[in-house]
Amino acid sequence: MKAAFVYSDDFARFSYGSSHPLKPFRLKLTYELIKACGLLAPADPRLIEPSPARREDLLPYHSPDYIDMLEAVNSGKAVPGAAAYGLGYGDNPVFAGMFDWSLLVAGASLTAADLVDRGEAAIAFNIGGGLHHARASRASGFCYINDPVLAIMLLVNRGRRVAYIDIDAHHGDGVQEAFYNTDRVLTISLHETGRTLFPGTGSVQETGEGAGSGCSVNVPLPPGTGDDLFVHAFRSVVPPLVERFKPDVIVSQLGVDTFWSDPLAHLSITTNGFCTMVAMIRDLAPKWVALGGGGYESTNVARAWTLAWAIMNDVEAPEEIPGSFLLQQGGAGFPGRKLRDGPLAVDKGKRGDLEKEVERTLAAVRERLRVRS
Repeated sequence: MKAAFVYSDDFARFSYGSSHPLKPFRLKLTYELIKACGLLAPADPRLIEPSPARREDLLPYHSPDYIDMLEAVNSGKAVPGAAAYGLGYGDNPVFAGMFDWSLLVAGASLTAADLVDRGEAAIAFNIGGGLHHARASRASGFCYINDPVLAIMLLVNRGRRVAYIDIDAHHGDGVQEAFYNTDRVLTISLHETGRTLFPGTGSVQETGEGAGSGCSVNVPLPPGTGDDLFVHAFRSVVPPLVERFKPDVIVSQLGVDTFWSDPLAHLSITTNGFCTMVAMIRDLAPKWVALGGGGYESTNVARAWTLAWAIMNDVEAPEEIPGSFLLQQGGAGFPGRKLRDGPLAVDKGKRGDLEKEVERTLAAVRERLRVRS
């Protein structure tokens, strides 16, 4: 098959808590919108039900003691020593089924990577994946298990060269760290600058070490960056680097916390810029493992990933969100009937400063990595 949609309704069984910004229910909302738009039938062979990852599937990256702690807090009750692993406070609450959730997400990403690597699909999309902040022995940024790292390691251990492209508003720090010293993986992250956003990393100067020198690429963008400048940065950096690296597989993190109405970041992307970049990844990828990521305004998540799934299948999504879906979901907070965003008004007073800062960043990337745009 051309594209596989790796999904489980069990994604929506879990909750970080009513006040936490990450809502797993957004994944079911996305799936239901995809179905309502006629892009995936319930019995469609492209719909793949994942199995949870096993403990041994986590060990290529995560430490045994950290996995033991995740198992210990799966009941939702904190245990002594959990805080040393980043668990139980701030971004990373302990909740009932936390480890089960993490295993299911990781299993879905491993399933996607395996489908693509074995040639059963040219593209596999796990909207639940993309939890790119988790470290080998520590939770971070809503992420407990780093499913992108595990998926990439599966591919690398089978002899593949992998390019990882991350367009989430937050720097893909966990993935960068995992592959900072290897030339088997190219990591490219376009994100809001760490001067204004978690995790505070992802500067142009972070380019890899040892064998991995030049294989970590960061494009930090200023708050307010919109479609045209974000796409310009992407087009200037990603295609030339990917073509030079010649990967066997692209793994992408398609977070949509870059959108103008997202409550946790300060960029100004719409579905227009997002879809342009998704289409460019499709055209660059010999094979493609697509993962979800951030996005804390659920209607943005559902609309954007529905449009991404249409692009992966080379079909046109409808112009309007079906009325039957809105009725079924009680509106679900959608501000209107349009699936795509209209053009976003640009603050001309800030435009010149944004252009200058983006061009300074791109010049620094080109200088360090000898990129020709």
